[in-house]
Amino acid sequence: MKRSLTSFTIALALGCTTLGFARQSHSDDAGAVFVMTNAADKNEIIAYNRAANGALKEVSKFDTGGRGSGGLVDPLESQGSLILTRNHAFLLAVNAGSGSISVFRVDGPRLSLADVVHSGGSEPNALAQFDDLVYVLNTGGSSGVAGFKLNENGKLTSIPNSVRFLSTNTSGAASLSFSPDGRFLVVTERLTDNIDVFSVHGDGTLSSVVLNQDSLPGTFAVTFAPNGSALVVETGAAGAQNGSTISSYGILDDGSIFPISAGVPTLGAATCWNAVTPDGRFVYTNNAGSSNISGFTINGNGTLTALPNTIQASNPNGSANIDLTISADGKFLYSLNAGIGSIGIFAINKDGSLKRLGFIGGVSAKSGFNGIAAL
Repeated sequence: MKRSLTSFTIALALGCTTLGFARQSHSDDAGAVFVMTNAADKNEIIAYNRAANGALKEVSKFDTGGRGSGGLVDPLESQGSLILTRNHAFLLAVNAGSGSISVFRVDGPRLSLADVVHSGGSEPNALAQFDDLVYVLNTGGSSGVAGFKLNENGKLTSIPNSVRFLSTNTSGAASLSFSPDGRFLVVTERLTDNIDVFSVHGDGTLSSVVLNQDSLPGTFAVTFAPNGSALVVETGAAGAQNGSTISSYGILDDGSIFPISAGVPTLGAATCWNAVTPDGRFVYTNNAGSSNISGFTINGNGTLTALPNTIQASNPNGSANIDLTISADGKFLYSLNAGIGSIGIFAINKDGSLKRLGFIGGVSAKSGFNGIAAL
């Protein structure tokens, strides 16, 4: 079988320093950042206006119509609990406490609730979208994925016979992602170190699961680069000092994977999350145990190379920087610092290095926040 990228080449207290800026006019508005409270009594989305200099200003809070899981730091143990559709028309959120998915229409930092539907399982913790397809990862009971069609009005309709189960009910599934061409859906199993690959059928259903064992421990998040390489973060063995890694993989037609760059050290601790720049040149990892961020270049064939010194920026000690996101224009990186209750703001330089611009509060420390997305 051909060893190449094939089709998918086609494709974590401290006082927070708010990034100061003058009162903005509407013309200074450049985008938005969204964070999910994941509160057990009433899940909400906090929306921030993003200025042209990357600064954030809270605009409003929006009720998801569901309940989160509550908890302290990273209770969902996932990446992708809050996502924007690829065309930025809709924001999707999981409600782990009520077993539902919420869809919001997006107008800059303003949201309007379009739909709330049952997730097709229990304790959903992550979402993935490609065109009109949305898949949710359900971790409670018989853990698996379930599929939906998303229409132009933001309504979700369950796809018949779309539920697929993972290798075990206790897999600790942490993320899912579609390949850039939509041919594959990949799921990571945190406790088994499996990388599950499903082929996507024309009707939106999935093939049987193809189980691939990650050779490195602590498999957590998967994100695809635009060139089709699957970028997988591995937390590392329990107790290992700075033992976290990031790997890139290709997928063969039969759903098996092969390593392109295996186990590139992040030089950080408890690395679980990653984000790719829109142009596909760089990928960054949030290292919650060491409160810093690592950076890597992505070469055309999917090979990963650490940026100089690997560590590109640091957050205050105890930040527990979990989720991270990159603005749609590729200029800024935002880090959800769940341990101290802030969002870290960083400029992405042309060479991939990061410049820390400041922090904004408004996020409750150690209160269960999960999920961040940016326009």
